Amino acid sequence: MSKFDAIRPFYDSEVNNALKSSLNHPMMKALMDFTFPDVDDEVWKTKLSETHSIRDFQCNFIYKSVQKVLEKSSDGLTTSGFEKLEPNTSYLFISNHRDIILDTSLLNVALFDNGLVMTASAIGDNLVKKAFLHTLSKLNRNFVVQRGLSPRELLGSSKNMSEYIAQLLLHENRSVWIAQREGRTKDGNDATHSGVLKMLSMGSDDKDIMAYFKKIKIVPVSLSYEYDPTDALKMPQLLAEAKKEIYIKEKNEDFITLLSGIIGQKKRIHIHIGDILDSEIDEIVAEEQNPNKQIQLLTQKIDDSILQSYKLWPTNYIAFDMLYKTNQFESKYTVDEKQLFQRRLELRIDENSTVLREGFLAMYANPVVNKLKYNNATV
Repeated sequence: MSKFDAIRPFYDSEVNNALKSSLNHPMMKALMDFTFPDVDDEVWKTKLSETHSIRDFQCNFIYKSVQKVLEKSSDGLTTSGFEKLEPNTSYLFISNHRDIILDTSLLNVALFDNGLVMTASAIGDNLVKKAFLHTLSKLNRNFVVQRGLSPRELLGSSKNMSEYIAQLLLHENRSVWIAQREGRTKDGNDATHSGVLKMLSMGSDDKDIMAYFKKIKIVPVSLSYEYDPTDALKMPQLLAEAKKEIYIKEKNEDFITLLSGIIGQKKRIHIHIGDILDSEIDEIVAEEQNPNKQIQLLTQKIDDSILQSYKLWPTNYIAFDMLYKTNQFESKYTVDEKQLFQRRLELRIDENSTVLREGFLAMYANPVVNKLKYNNATV
């Protein structure tokens, strides 16, 4: 057994058996009916039975599933910055995290469309407790992040995952996607957790972790959705935090959120690829010798890239003006756009709860607040 067997996706040699064992699962039928509504079951079953690699599964099935999601629940995906990336080259994409499944799925669609290496992507084990979802994640080149561990277990798990990521990037020429912190951003404040970089540094054979970070080619990625399809679902956790209470998830909450993210209305979506962090790392090394402080400075570089390049939508400006009772950005949206957003707020949030209302508005307004901190950012 490989030491990575507990977390890795399928090898191509395992793909066909996994697909054949899933052919008659009701969730596979639901996925295929959604993706190919006018195709008889036997047609897609035959095609799946003839699929022997993750790439073929992604290109022939999942790519088309994501296109159908975009068609039915968005006004389209736009991208920028992909021209900075080289074909046949692996990168470590560190991104803000808005949606459980779509963030990585959309990035891979854009990478494929640009002729670039698609990613292996981190996914929390809380999201793949259902056997079919675990199989599907492994077919999509997801590797598992183990949650809820003791400090000792966490150290071992983090080292194992960091070594697996290094194996992918440096020896298999496979790009990797990882979120800038554990879990999705609930309040619109995108911030990189230094623990993510500390975990990644465990994969280095070299004591010079900044040299390692240069070698794996870190690329900050900024994802933004005009409407967050799970905005209202994030409110109970924010309410608990406001009351200083421990938030306990409902049974199947992750699964419901996953589905809501896929089918919920998103309007426009944008992905921006930041600059590969290279000269920035040189600047850090020249400025600071303490490894912990170097990681803190690199964390800030990633944040700066993500926040400055975040695509702001009318919803962000509307929420800012509503939350702060101003008309500072009224030129950025129309009356109709504001009415539509207000209607969404009314339908999703109890008007008698000031905490929920302000939390909902802040989720959309905070990207504007964060961008205002940068003098050279276009707001």
